[in-house]
Amino acid sequence: MLRARIEQWTRSLSFRRRMPAAAGGGPIVVSPSCGLRFLFRSMERADPKLVALAAECVRPGHTVWDVGANLGLFAFAAAHRAGPGGRVFALEPDAWLVQLLRRSCALQPPASAPVQIVPAAVAAAVDLRTFNIAARSRATSFLEGYGSSQAGGVAERHTVVSVSLDWLAERLPLPDVLKIDVERAEVEVFEGARGLLARKRPVVICEVSEENAAAVAAFLKERNYRVFDGECPISERKELDAAPWSTVAFPA
Repeated sequence: MLRARIEQWTRSLSFRRRMPAAAGGGPIVVSPSCGLRFLFRSMERADPKLVALAAECVRPGHTVWDVGANLGLFAFAAAHRAGPGGRVFALEPDAWLVQLLRRSCALQPPASAPVQIVPAAVAAAVDLRTFNIAARSRATSFLEGYGSSQAGGVAERHTVVSVSLDWLAERLPLPDVLKIDVERAEVEVFEGARGLLARKRPVVICEVSEENAAAVAAFLKERNYRVFDGECPISERKELDAAPWSTVAFPA
């Protein structure tokens, strides 16, 4: 009960924080509406596994697509790694988070790759869709038809434009790293990426729900990817048959 009240009281707040040291320590604008951990000054424990995956997979000069960017923790960590010769595209359908992302973009140092915000959902096709803003953490907001109980219900419903990754591939530089976090809509997102993955074989970082584990793994393995648990230390990783919650997939 107390946690829910604090979430409501702090929902409209935003703060300037520093990215974790491993992500360059640059400024970022955050909000407790995406998790109460953002109330605290230290960002070192905000999502260390995600920051570590950016450090592992992104190289100088890389192009990165961040699908479901949220506050941009991965996008700005990737921008630090990619450097001024790289490019990062952050896709986010929540208009309130988009304005926070744009504020963060204006604060980035010149040593980081430019981050371009694309205010759209990603799905199987170009369309108009309903996007549900979670009553609890905005990190759990979702396209109509997906989502989880962690959302705590729906606070608002917005009509948003959706695009497919194949549509984007005709308009943006193709990614070297593709990160996806779409609250159980990952199968639909991959369905709209068949053309992209036939043209380019990026490293894929994806949050995968349990019900989609087999389908996501099958999709990636059909395209000759090797699937691993991104939360497992690199030295201990073993190739998996089903996609784990924190999937990292490399072209074979």
